[in-house]
This record gives sequence, C-alpha cells and structure tokens, in this order.
Amino acid sequence: MRPRGLPKLVATDLDGTVVRSDETVSGFTHAVFDRVRAAGVPIVGATGRGPRLEELSRIDLPHADLLVLGGGGRVLDLRDPSAPRVLRDARLPGPVVAGLVEALENRLGRVKLLVEVLDSQRAPLWGDDVDDWPYPDDLKFRPREESLCYDVIKAFVKTDDTDSDTLLRTARGLVAPEVAAFTHSGLGWVEVTPPGVDKATGLAVVAAELGIDPADVLVFGDMPNDIPMFEWAGHRVAVANAHPEILALADEVTLSNDRDGVAVYLDELLKREP
Repeated sequence: MRPRGLPKLVATDLDGTVVRSDETVSGFTHAVFDRVRAAGVPIVGATGRGPRLEELSRIDLPHADLLVLGGGGRVLDLRDPSAPRVLRDARLPGPVVAGLVEALENRLGRVKLLVEVLDSQRAPLWGDDVDDWPYPDDLKFRPREESLCYDVIKAFVKTDDTDSDTLLRTARGLVAPEVAAFTHSGLGWVEVTPPGVDKATGLAVVAAELGIDPADVLVFGDMPNDIPMFEWAGHRVAVANAHPEILALADEVTLSNDRDGVAVYLDELLKREP
C-alpha cells in the first residue's frame, strides 16, 4: 500500500534506478526531486559508487542533502555546501582482503581482484590485469602485494565461470560476516566491504543524524546491494528492471529507470498532497 502523506526521508540508489541506461538523469527526474526538497523532505543518494565518484554522484543527484557512498562505507553530509562533513569512513585492512581472496581461490580456483583504495576524485582502482571490468579507463594494474598494503574502501572479486549470484552465495558461505560483507550491484563482480557496512547501516547513520525513524523512510532500488536498505526502511519501491530479489522485497514496483520510474512515483505522491 502506498504510504499516507510524504515520507520524512527519501533515499534512492543511483545506477539502474534514477540513472538511465545511457548514463543520464532526465530533466523530469531533476524537476521532481526539486519539488520533493521544496516540500521539506531530505534526499539521500545511496550508491555503491565509492568516494572517488562523489563528484559524479553529486552531478547525477544534485538535490542530495546527504550521500551514502561505497555501499555504506562513506557517509557525507552536504547540507552546508561550504563545509561538507564526513559522518562515516569505514575501511577493510588489506591483509583481511588477501585472506578472503585466498579462501575463495582455494575453493574456486583463480579469482580476479580489484581494490578501491584512493578516494580522490576519479582515482583509479588498483588490481589484477583484467579485461572484463565495465569501466576499463578506471583501472591501474598493481601487484596484489602492493595493492593490499593499504586499507581498502571496497574490493571487487570475480571468477570466469561463476555468475555473480552464485559467487555471492559462495563467498558468504566461506567468510564469516564478522570478517567482511559481500554484495553485488549488477556489474558482474561481487563487492567486498568492511563487516557491518551496507546501505542500511549507512542510512542508519543518516537517520540518526536527522532524527528520523526508519519507518518514515522511503527507499528506491534495483540490485542486491539495495537489499539491506529495503529490509531496513519503512517503505520500499523497486524499479521494474530490478533484480528478482529486490522485486520480491518491494512494497511497490514503479516503472523502469529508463522510463523515470522513481520520478513518476514521487510525482504521484506529491500530487496527493494538499
């Protein structure tokens, strides 16, 4: 059932949810988010994009009062544009990543590894010499022993003969949640974050900062990395192009990202307000 009245907070995934397949956000979507903010509802972008893609995230969602980046590891308060505040900065020690990759390779054979270490804007990922990362310009080859000398914002793992859903289940079965968290966002790679780091715990930081109960939060998403925030929030809306697990959790399903489903849903919600 559609919630009565406006929520106290709107949080949305970006890629595949508000960002269309051509990597743009429509003028209609921007206009609707402007109206949501004008109605006094804070907006949060909750994305798997790491801090190195903060600028891009702010371009795609300039209306965001806060950003949850890196799948929950970095939380930024942007309400004062002159003085953004970091509310959370979680990282995973390199040796921990090395250990979990070794465990995966003992079970599955060769595992490809990329790591996000740098948070300067458009900084490259480091890692193995791979040809199947969807954004090859973002990569810089570095031996694992060098890459894993640092704390990691997020790691990405992949095998040649295991799909993302299967690899995700295998990783969660091999590595305890107290060691690391695993998810995926539809890129073909499984993502590794610090234990207890996901979009739900990132949004919990936001909710505590704003004094908002999770029951009063409306979220939009499309991929398994959105599952924690769907389980956490009071109302969950999936876009039509969402992964089956997200569709199963959703209270409602809106149009696809390419048809501006998030904006269409919010527009209808705003029209119901007196």
